[in-house]
Amino acid sequence: MKKNKKTIRIILLVILLILGSAGLHYYNTLFKSNITDTSEEYLFIPSTASFDDVINIVKQKNIIIDTETFAWVAKRMKYKNVKPGKYKISKGMSNVELIRMLRAGRQEPVKLQYQNIRLKKNFAGYIGTQLEIDSTQFLSMLDSMDLLRTLGFDEDNIFCMFIPNTYELYWNTSADKFINKMHDEYGKFWNEERIAKAKKIGLSPIEVSILASIVDQEALVNSELKRVAGVYMNRLNRGMKLEADPTVIFALGDFKIKRVLNRMLKYNSPYNTYMYNGLPPGPICMPSVAAIDGVLSYEKHNYIYFCAKEDFSGYHNFASNITDHQNNARKFQQALTKRRIMH
Repeated sequence: MKKNKKTIRIILLVILLILGSAGLHYYNTLFKSNITDTSEEYLFIPSTASFDDVINIVKQKNIIIDTETFAWVAKRMKYKNVKPGKYKISKGMSNVELIRMLRAGRQEPVKLQYQNIRLKKNFAGYIGTQLEIDSTQFLSMLDSMDLLRTLGFDEDNIFCMFIPNTYELYWNTSADKFINKMHDEYGKFWNEERIAKAKKIGLSPIEVSILASIVDQEALVNSELKRVAGVYMNRLNRGMKLEADPTVIFALGDFKIKRVLNRMLKYNSPYNTYMYNGLPPGPICMPSVAAIDGVLSYEKHNYIYFCAKEDFSGYHNFASNITDHQNNARKFQQALTKRRIMH
């Protein structure tokens, strides 16, 4: 009898150990950290991803330690409806925590910032690095006349629609939704006050942005934005050519140019403001909000010329007559030559 009781105790102990081991394994499968030490900070799940794709992504990106337990828990938590997006991976996350986040679609928003981008292809490339949007598809949309007309722009001035700021968007935002979002932001930016200011100075919002892009490239310090804008407004109002060096550089497409030479001024392009009167057909960069507001509230003065200071401080010498301007220009040209900046 004593022997039987001892045997029963041993059997019960073994059962308890087995159950305890199984329970511990089950607990670890659910709640123990399953994130690798070298895991990337974010998990990107494409819009076309299936459950199997998610499993492959976390495996290929070395995000989790044990793929099998992740898949096992995911199935039991009924993670079937895959929600695309950018998900933040935290060290110490368990299978349950990770799957709950994915199942609920609690993705991390992208804080999108852009300013002073010169070309559409560069903008499309940048957007392609920040959002799921295909850069080639996005670039074709920026050149689509049918689409641009519905937005009130054309292929030359579409950059005016994109107001530089910080925008929160989800990574899987489509190209259509992104453009519509930016169009809405454009409408909010051009409120009644700004529209009234534009009307007062005789320019449309698009023309303000085009001029602001030139001002942005000329004024290296914000304190001069309004004064530089005033020079160009004086020229426009007097029917003079703008003669802005940055427009020539844009026309040539060589943004490494530091010294605009006389031969460059003869390059035939509607963007060459030494050759053609008035504003170019579109902005030469994505103008900043400060430059746009600088144009809208430009400084009233008699200056019609300006030239970079010879000390390369980023500031300018302004002049109201050609003699003073030529003297200022001569000093700057000599400073360029002294530094052996020839083109």
